[in-house]
Amino acid sequence: MSRAGEEMLDGYKRVIDYLRISVTDRCNFRCRYCMPPQGIQLLDSQEILSYEELLRIITVLGQHGISKIRITGGEPLLRRGIVDFIRQIRKLDTIKDLSMTTNGSLLSQGHMALRLKQAGLDRINISMDTTNFIRFAHITGQGQLKQVLAGVKSALEAGLNPVKLNVVVTEALCDSDLSYFITQVYQHPIAIRFIEYMPIGEKNMGQKISIAIVKSKIEFQGQGVLEPVMNIEGNGPARYYRLPGAQGVFGFITPMSEQFCNSCNRIRLTADGKIKSCLLSNQETDIKSLLRKGCDDEEIYRLFTNTLRSKHLQHSLSYKDQASVRRPMVRVGG
Repeated sequence: MSRAGEEMLDGYKRVIDYLRISVTDRCNFRCRYCMPPQGIQLLDSQEILSYEELLRIITVLGQHGISKIRITGGEPLLRRGIVDFIRQIRKLDTIKDLSMTTNGSLLSQGHMALRLKQAGLDRINISMDTTNFIRFAHITGQGQLKQVLAGVKSALEAGLNPVKLNVVVTEALCDSDLSYFITQVYQHPIAIRFIEYMPIGEKNMGQKISIAIVKSKIEFQGQGVLEPVMNIEGNGPARYYRLPGAQGVFGFITPMSEQFCNSCNRIRLTADGKIKSCLLSNQETDIKSLLRKGCDDEEIYRLFTNTLRSKHLQHSLSYKDQASVRRPMVRVGG
């Protein structure tokens, strides 16, 4: 029998305190590196975990050290009732950090950013890989950059802190994008995070420049040296830097060139009820069937801990094994 307060550890004694939950596989964008070109067969509503089931899992794991929750999709703001779900999570005194990843296109509609903040959301990550309207439409399939820019503005005005922009470094990134991002960090307390492209699923994109080159271009265009910053709120592997006099910061995430698996503290739950110990692993454990058979809380905890025991020390993905990760990103969550 487990004891409340007992930490969740994987097989390498890493402490797991961070749960990323995908609440839907639906998305209003069709990002080329996230969704197969033919699209996906969308899940029926009965196939996804209900909010009640998710809250039960969060409650159980909260008694065993899970204190950080990130809500993802698909696009999480497409799921009806998401604001109330955030409010219910916030009522749990075990959860100390509550965040969301979104494409940002719906944040300015119906005061959504403010409603999320008032419901208890602490901070938000918004995906924005380029600031060029044509390239943005090409990457996202049907995304409207104007809506995303409005969403970023709404998130800042709502007081979500920090607001982070996730920029996957692909062939679409160019010098004009970097100029825009540099202007933003001088004007706003925002975090711009450059993420190495990971070859997951269909080979629809590529990475033209390295993170090291991105850094050097920022220093050249920003006319200053990037200085390390340590006090940025978050639970991920980004390394942060600030240009002299800037309000905001730049972050760099390098899952391919400089793995950070040894400090991994997270586990994932997909919308259809699969536990994933690693984003880049095909190993999945079904918890939905267990929940719907009437399991007790101890069984939920044990299923997660058993899954963690088989969590690998590090991922083995390389640019040569493009198709090795079978589940598309839209069905895992960013």
